[in-house]
Amino acid sequence: MKEALVVCGDKNLTVGLTIWDIETGDHLLHIPTCASHFHGLTCLRNQYLVASQIHLPGSVAGGVIFTWPFSKPRSSLRSYTIEAIGPISSTKDGIYLAGGAISGNLYIWEVISGKLLKTWHAHNSPITCLAFSNDASLLISGSEDGMIVVWPMISLLDDKNLESSDLSLSVSTEHKSFITGLLPSSSVSQSVFVSSSLDGTCKVWELVKGTLLQTWSFPQPITATVLDPLERFLFSGSADGRIFMTPFDVGLMKEASFDSEDQKLELNGHKESITTLTFCKSGLISASEDCTVCLWNVIEGVIIRRFNHHKGFITNMVVIPHSSLLPLPHHHRQFTNLPVSLLQKYPHQDDPSNSSITLLLPSSSTQQQITHEYQSANLLEQQSIDLEVERTPEALQLKVETNVENRLLITNMTKHVIEMNSHLQSRLLDLTQLRLLQNETHTKSNTTHKS
Repeated sequence: MKEALVVCGDKNLTVGLTIWDIETGDHLLHIPTCASHFHGLTCLRNQYLVASQIHLPGSVAGGVIFTWPFSKPRSSLRSYTIEAIGPISSTKDGIYLAGGAISGNLYIWEVISGKLLKTWHAHNSPITCLAFSNDASLLISGSEDGMIVVWPMISLLDDKNLESSDLSLSVSTEHKSFITGLLPSSSVSQSVFVSSSLDGTCKVWELVKGTLLQTWSFPQPITATVLDPLERFLFSGSADGRIFMTPFDVGLMKEASFDSEDQKLELNGHKESITTLTFCKSGLISASEDCTVCLWNVIEGVIIRRFNHHKGFITNMVVIPHSSLLPLPHHHRQFTNLPVSLLQKYPHQDDPSNSSITLLLPSSSTQQQITHEYQSANLLEQQSIDLEVERTPEALQLKVETNVENRLLITNMTKHVIEMNSHLQSRLLDLTQLRLLQNETHTKSNTTHKS
């Protein structure tokens, strides 16, 4: 399947989005009016491009997020937000969209309905990176002060959890500077993620417990990272234009730290800082402040193709199927396109009549019941019912995909919540033992004093 590369910068709204054919290097399409901060561009189910827009000095308060359907790439849906949004991230199924602001506030929307499900103060400094876990059960956020927080979606979407202090699963302050990347592993057997920072390190974390597993140190600030599709190597772009290639195997990690100077695997082809990295079927793609984009053969360490972006350096890249840009027959659009709505500016109370999914979790004495409303599931279900009236193959396929995705989501979320429950019980046991030890010490001290 042919692929296309979508790129944008952050300096000028008039530059817009540029789309190239990766295989031939041909310019395919230009979408005007777009400028996004780093990590401000995402793709929803290969059907929509979503980009947060930079907040220009002197402009009115608030922000805007653009959404372009591939069927009509020049027609944007403009959603206005309370404040300017920087990094954004979407779940793989395209149901949820998260956005982070300079104020440290986080926002979560349901894309199908446009409903603002949650907004809270997540960080004390500007948010720089966001990423959902592969199964969409966890949201990871990073900020300018080096803090990383893992948020369970079950807690975020529970209306009873109003305080941000009650929402986080783990918090890390190991990085000493600006977080530049968050990469959750897609491996089913490994619940880990990789973080990168301008402090010149990349770190591997256990996703649920927040345990630091590995640290790589580099001679330059790390400005962008990506894992190859098979997750065998971590590619780390640096401030001097080099791209370091590091073996990535969590199961074989024995040393807590690793100095990149001990290995000489690096790619050299850019003259200035790397701004973003991604992968396509043809290989690694890198962009730099030197206003070029390179397609690499990483095995031989050579550049296959170089794209020149004459309108400034690139802050965001997304690879999409080339076929997504082709017009679809009208009778396929209802089945193919995931519906989207304008994103709400303010949160609204959920309708209590919505159905819910209940997860029963084993505990030492009782079963803990966690309930979360999924209006998106209802909408997809209704769409499949409407199509099923015609008894078309598309309707049956949509029904199967919806059921499989819902079942997988529930299974994965149950697994993570059980791990969270076990982790919390372990922490509670440690606190109990510490308290008993303190009481015992206090008793002995009083006995000695009386004697």
